[in-house]
Amino acid sequence: MISAEKIPNNVNLSDNKRLQRALEHWQPKYIQWWRDMGPQGFQDYHQVYVRTAISVDPEGWAHFEYVKLPEYRWGIFLADPTPDRHIGFGDFFGRPVWQEVPGEFRNQLRRLIVTQGDTEPASVEQQRWLGQRCPSLYDLRNLFQVNVEEGRHLWAMVYLLHSYFGRDGRDEAEELLERQSGNRDKPRILEAFNEPIDNWLDFFMFTMFTDRDGKSQLMSLSESALDPLSRTTRFMLTEEAHHMFVGETGIARILERTCQLMREAGFSEDVRRVGGIDIPTIQKHLNQWFSLSLDLHGSEVSSNAASYFANGLKGRAKEDGFEDHVVKNAVYNMEFFEEGRPVAKEVLMRNAMNEVLRDWYVGDCMAGVERWNRILERYGVSERLGLPDRKFNRGIGMYSGFHFDPNGQPLSKAEWEKHTHDWLPSAADSEYLLSIMASPVYEPGKFANYIAPPRRGVNQKPIDFEYVRTEQ
Repeated sequence: MISAEKIPNNVNLSDNKRLQRALEHWQPKYIQWWRDMGPQGFQDYHQVYVRTAISVDPEGWAHFEYVKLPEYRWGIFLADPTPDRHIGFGDFFGRPVWQEVPGEFRNQLRRLIVTQGDTEPASVEQQRWLGQRCPSLYDLRNLFQVNVEEGRHLWAMVYLLHSYFGRDGRDEAEELLERQSGNRDKPRILEAFNEPIDNWLDFFMFTMFTDRDGKSQLMSLSESALDPLSRTTRFMLTEEAHHMFVGETGIARILERTCQLMREAGFSEDVRRVGGIDIPTIQKHLNQWFSLSLDLHGSEVSSNAASYFANGLKGRAKEDGFEDHVVKNAVYNMEFFEEGRPVAKEVLMRNAMNEVLRDWYVGDCMAGVERWNRILERYGVSERLGLPDRKFNRGIGMYSGFHFDPNGQPLSKAEWEKHTHDWLPSAADSEYLLSIMASPVYEPGKFANYIAPPRRGVNQKPIDFEYVRTEQ
């Protein structure tokens, strides 16, 4: 069970007074950050129907109640330990997992934890104004559920930094509250987390694609030989699933409403004329967030990824599904782009671990896009959404210095600049989206014109349930 202390936890925090004092010192700074950079306009006079953990077992981690957002029970929750767990990959394969950080891997592990931790508050900062444009109370509640859980994931990483990295870890924890998404002087570490998210199409694409990268990264870290990191990320994965559900079903509901409006207006008419979001605009935002999220996996050939795997720090998603867990001599067939044409080469598998994870990610994304396309098919719409080629719009890796169209065909710089907004959102697209989202929908059971209601409510509540209550 999770204790009811000042910092809810299931790690016996009260037994370590020094750690407890350090985290209690960090806690008010976190609350101040949440008030300053969290959901704007919803801090003091709203009760939100959210889930929170009262234990980490399946019956307890999804407890629902009304809370004010700054009073949410953030804390430190680790999945139960796996008895007699052994390292599942790399050069230490088969040895007992670590309960402390080996000195020789201290810097690498700290870097992994800080990078993961930095993404969590960043997404809250990116989404802080969305409540002012929400399409329904149902969606507003889902936004806040995502936000508070990202905040708790920050707590998870801060706990590891404080517990296992001494003064360096405490300094890094302070820095996590000082960087700010989009800040020119102190931006967030990864570029996708500095992109603005000021409309709900971007939010749903972010939770579909960028949170899915979060899932793949957490799955990799859950294999870690450092058992506290593994247990922390395993519990985080239970919450991450909801974030992707919000994204995938959000886009599905936009597509459904778009199809309904197209049918009402006549399929030859521009659906924007009746306040809907046209499929080409949806595809542009898909292209943007999918390509940004591909970059989050890192360079295709990476000595860091090889080192993380060799040292047992970060494995492959679902490592148990592979036959060879050491992969010292195995190779990966990779396509390079040299002198304007693709060239196939073999790369040592360890150096290609980012690309192996990206393969899993692309397949998982593709399954979601296929589900979206079934909606278009059901309504008799001929258009289909698709993932762009993984070379498209890349800012990191071997393709970052080149230009490609969504089919992966090389382009000159002039061709790219001429057609960029055929494939990626333009200022006019953003202006239109903000115009149809200008008036928030706060009446229970009502939805903005551009999105269909969900199939069911949250926690068996009706769709017209008052998911966010305003105090009188």
